[in-house]
Amino acid sequence: MQNWWKSAVVYQVYIRSFADANGDGAGDLNGLRSKLPYLSSLGVDAIWITPWYPSPMADGGYDVADFRDIEPAYGTLSDADALIAEAHERDLKVIIDIVPNHTSSEHPWFKALLSGDPAARKKFVVRTGSGPRGESPPNDWTSAFGGPAWSQLPTGEWYLHLYAPEQPDLNWDNPEVRAEFEDILRFWFDRGIDGFRIDVAHGLIKHPDLPDAGPRPDDWRTQPHPARDQDGVHEIYRAWRKIAQSYSPERIFVAEAVVPTNNRLARYLRPDELHTAFQFDFTRAPWRAEALRNVIDDALIQADIVEAPATWVLASHDIPRPVTRYARTQPSFDVQPEWDRARWAAEQPDHVTGRRRARAAALLQLALPGTAYIYQGDELGLEEVEDLPADSRQDPTWQQSGYTDVGRDGCRVPLPWSGTSPPFGFSPGEEQPWLPQPAHWGDLTAAAQQADAASCLQLYRSAVGLRKALLPPATPLQWVTGIPKDVVAFARDGFQCWVNAGRNPVRLPYGWKVVLGSIPDIDVVLPPDSAAWLTRKA
Repeated sequence: MQNWWKSAVVYQVYIRSFADANGDGAGDLNGLRSKLPYLSSLGVDAIWITPWYPSPMADGGYDVADFRDIEPAYGTLSDADALIAEAHERDLKVIIDIVPNHTSSEHPWFKALLSGDPAARKKFVVRTGSGPRGESPPNDWTSAFGGPAWSQLPTGEWYLHLYAPEQPDLNWDNPEVRAEFEDILRFWFDRGIDGFRIDVAHGLIKHPDLPDAGPRPDDWRTQPHPARDQDGVHEIYRAWRKIAQSYSPERIFVAEAVVPTNNRLARYLRPDELHTAFQFDFTRAPWRAEALRNVIDDALIQADIVEAPATWVLASHDIPRPVTRYARTQPSFDVQPEWDRARWAAEQPDHVTGRRRARAAALLQLALPGTAYIYQGDELGLEEVEDLPADSRQDPTWQQSGYTDVGRDGCRVPLPWSGTSPPFGFSPGEEQPWLPQPAHWGDLTAAAQQADAASCLQLYRSAVGLRKALLPPATPLQWVTGIPKDVVAFARDGFQCWVNAGRNPVRLPYGWKVVLGSIPDIDVVLPPDSAAWLTRKA
């Protein structure tokens, strides 16, 4: 499929939590390979696999010790080759993570830095500290996981880590760093990879003066920062685009770029740079029609300017699951002030409402023009697991916050595949997974939902199939006018999507029939917290 990435449905695999073939309680490549028939039956076009590289797991694999090998707990390079080959036989593209902002502290380069190698020192962001004896960090930057973004070396100098101390930031002003990652891209393209998701795509270039950032605002993601979204990053991606193009126009990059505005995001998507970038505003929009329309409008306007597809995500391994986000009166989670975070966590979620809204949001997402990413388990209607035992949590956010911020483990709990009790077919035998699963997930396993025509799994399968049948990729969106203010409704060439985000039923338009509803038996009236896809009656 030419330009497949402009309208693809991509399934995100958080590999450690997807499927365990060897019985050690953690997912692996052979477990993923065994589930390729499931992914094919879901109808997705591609899979995105989170880091599969050797790692000490200080940050769930995003601390990479070797970018040209496979984490032994996941398998081998031969296993990866077999997975890629079988995925391609099933017409599934394979996207993997690349983590260019930082390495693991176990990476050979950082070990060389610790041993006093001056060449290795130039590959990381190392500075003399402030204060009379350099005893304080060089500036006021903070880690995304809490605390200072600087740690001291044995020499007394400081190294930068925008994330965990075990994730030292690379110095992308060093030509050796750039050459190394260009070679890494070629290594995996040569093995048949179809694309890369770029972790922290906005973070590679820092302001050369490393100035103070000042007080961290409540909505920190929308504020400029000297370590984020610097103009020099675009030179790197222009070079990367040439490498991908040298293999095929169909080899692609998708960016995780957290930037202040969609106008800034569009700069990453110019024709000679990256292909797509996640639209995170969609994950932060509250369940209100006006907010949803504004997010969609802004994203499509900026995408059209650079002739790139909008890339819609409802969830990921970093974001609380939609069922739980929408189960609260304040569903926006990750951009709220600290006092709102506490209120969000304290509110008892209404998962019945959350599941209705999550199903409706899925139909909204899959009806939009552009690319859609599904996070593993959302097709099963799984909720965020918020009551994990403290001693099982492993996210560095939990640890570095002094055990006050529960972090991201709740959306990373291993999937339930079959059976009535943990491990729900995730691991062979009775081996319990690396994070405990809720006992009630027996009702939500893939096997249980396979047999239920009204299940969330079957809704996703129907939606992905109808998306391909009813929505040609280039079909633009036009808003339906003259409708209640609590409704989101748009048309795409003989197709309409309606979402009722209000509290009152809404009558659907005359002359149209429902071909798919987020809940069963929608006919002429759309109930609250539901969605419907419509086509014209014959």
